Amino acid sequence: MSAQTSPAEKGLNPGLMCQESYACSGTDEAIFECDECCSLQCLRCEEELHRQERLRNHERIRLKPGHVPYCDLCKGLSGHLPGVRQRAIVRCQTCKINLCLECQKRTHSGGNKRRHPVTVYNVSNLQGSLEAEEMDEETKRKKMTEKVVSFLLVDENEEVQVTNEEDFIRKLDCKPDQHLKVVSIFGNTGDGKSHTLNHTFFYGREVFKTSPTQESCTVGVWAAYDPVHKVAVIDTEGLLGATVNLSQRTRLLLKVLAISDLVIYRTHADRLHNDLFKFLGDASEAYLKHFTKELKATTARCGLDVPLSTLGPAVIIFHETVHTQLLGSDHPSEVPEKLIQDRFRKLGRFPEAFSSIHYKGTRTYNPPTDFSGLRRALEQLLENNTTRSPRHPGVIFKALKALSDRFSGEIPDDQMAHSSFFPDEYFTCSSLCLSCGVGCKNSMNHGKEGVPHEAKSRCRYSHQYDNRVYTCKACYERGEEVSVVPKTSASTDSPWMGLAKYAWSGYVIECPNCGVVYRSRQYWFGNQDPVDTVVRTEIVHVWPGTDGFLKDNNNAAQRLLDGMNFMAQSVSELSLGPTKAVTSWLTDQIAPAYWRPNSQILSCNKCATSFKDNDTKHHCRACGEGFCDGCSSKTRPVPERGWGPAPVRVCDNCYEARNVQLAITEAQADDEGGTLIARKVGEAVQSTLGAVVTAIDIPLGLVKDAARPAYWVPDHEILHCHNCRKEFSIKLSKHHCRACGQGFCDECSHDRRAVPSRGWDHPVRVCFNCNKKPAWTSLSVVTGKSPLC
Repeated sequence: MSAQTSPAEKGLNPGLMCQESYACSGTDEAIFECDECCSLQCLRCEEELHRQERLRNHERIRLKPGHVPYCDLCKGLSGHLPGVRQRAIVRCQTCKINLCLECQKRTHSGGNKRRHPVTVYNVSNLQGSLEAEEMDEETKRKKMTEKVVSFLLVDENEEVQVTNEEDFIRKLDCKPDQHLKVVSIFGNTGDGKSHTLNHTFFYGREVFKTSPTQESCTVGVWAAYDPVHKVAVIDTEGLLGATVNLSQRTRLLLKVLAISDLVIYRTHADRLHNDLFKFLGDASEAYLKHFTKELKATTARCGLDVPLSTLGPAVIIFHETVHTQLLGSDHPSEVPEKLIQDRFRKLGRFPEAFSSIHYKGTRTYNPPTDFSGLRRALEQLLENNTTRSPRHPGVIFKALKALSDRFSGEIPDDQMAHSSFFPDEYFTCSSLCLSCGVGCKNSMNHGKEGVPHEAKSRCRYSHQYDNRVYTCKACYERGEEVSVVPKTSASTDSPWMGLAKYAWSGYVIECPNCGVVYRSRQYWFGNQDPVDTVVRTEIVHVWPGTDGFLKDNNNAAQRLLDGMNFMAQSVSELSLGPTKAVTSWLTDQIAPAYWRPNSQILSCNKCATSFKDNDTKHHCRACGEGFCDGCSSKTRPVPERGWGPAPVRVCDNCYEARNVQLAITEAQADDEGGTLIARKVGEAVQSTLGAVVTAIDIPLGLVKDAARPAYWVPDHEILHCHNCRKEFSIKLSKHHCRACGQGFCDECSHDRRAVPSRGWDHPVRVCFNCNKKPAWTSLSVVTGKSPLC
């Protein structure tokens, strides 16, 4: 008689022998179960195996009488209750795995595996205890969901009904440090979305409102917290039901989808309709096009500790039929997911944004509907954290708030039929270019982040908006793009000198890098177009609400008035200094080539008397040198210089030598002809500079409207000061801010500063608000990126 004691005598399950055969060759009794090794082990095998470094931390349990191991394949995911693992009924000796009944049928019912030898476990003793365990677990879970209530998260107008993160956590009734996932449901009105959520997560309790009437029972977006699965459950408004704000309500669905980790598409139809595939396909395209970028920006802007995944959620198509078979039932070899992908391709939709798409069907011969298969599929996907990880509820709220702020506002043409569930108009800026009518391609409300309007196509020129932008050609050839605008004067000129140059030489084009590169009347004839010589032209879009394309020369008339005022003030305060300087410059500009420039004449060429600031310098028309009044008081004709038969001023020496004919070549005579004409014109108008003060006596009100820049608010529309709101009267004068163009009283606009982008290179009147803002650049007006008004 053997001295060994049998397993039955020791109270152990007689089928539980060592399944490792590592040290005992499979002849010893099993004492331990190692879940990570997926085997039962005797004392010797357990000790030898887990002495190895890589196996040292495995979880092992000591077997008790009647022990039955768990199934190694399904880990209980096909069980009736979430988290309750299935016990094995057999062990395959060839595969060396424990199998429950369902996994045995699935893996060993066909092919060569059906001949594998198996060891049958005695589970009859455990049946009662397992049923009791399941009952206790179910009771406990039902109790956890007894107090769950739903709340309105977003209304039908896309307005978030939760004030902040704390309010969101309080209404969810979850722990502040709880990490959770989001599950949402979509589908047509009347397909039982709310009913599905109630039975899948809350054991049939009406957490989300249901109704037998024809009216939709869910308006807006509602949320509740499932403490069993630790998920935020979101119920949405049904498709094809809303008749008011349809576009906004449809756009709201995509915002919910963007914050979800798992999406259920519920359909109660005998066959899968094309609308299902079009909805998911269009949602995927819109998600990748509009939401991926915004979720990345939200992560950076809000400083979230958990990055928002730019890959969309997993999708479960829950299909309930009554009279027809489920997808793939007629061809067991075909996987339902493969058939769904084929349908997408046939319709030209590609759901690339979703991390995965699954099909779960149930056929209801007699009510109620069986939701256990859907529940098991949900639990399996929720356990997968590879793509989407649980996150703090505050992160969920911030993401929803950011998407709501970005993609909000009314959508025009609400009743227009779209070929897509989510057309670009739902998410892109509604601004249209005033010149060509093309729309902005950026997302809604991009202006809040300082992002300018952009368009996909080029614009066309409009005379009304003069939407040409000039860039310096020399800088462009060096790899830079520097915008330039025509101006009345260079930034280095003083106001009165700049005005004089503008009067005689026309507008200038000045580059910040290259200086003045063009004058419109640099020569009296033969001036080339700047586009052919120094600048490049680009036609750009004109967006509503921007300042447009107010070139410098558009303000020339108003600056002429301002300049005359400045010159009159200069003449009054600084005596004749400015007037003399302007006269001297004008003389040089229009003088014949043989005249000595005023800047080089420091003393009289005859008596050598030094000129003072207020002394007048005279040029002899014969020799071109500079003299004082006493040494050039004589006159005589100088026809050889082109002055004709009329007597003109000459110096004493040239007067005495009047009978001597000057030797002038034909080339010199031709050269001087043009400049002499200019000089004769100039002599007739030089005297006007001395009368600048009296010129201001002209009633400026008669020319104000003609001189006003395009961006100025007309006088008749200005009734109150734009800042202090004082009402204007005869005693309270109106003043325009040269930066924003609004009307102000003197107290609110007495500051002075240069506004180069508006063409004011020298200090001019600006309001308090514009004076506080950064200086404008020339580019800012052209592109509409200006920080001012």
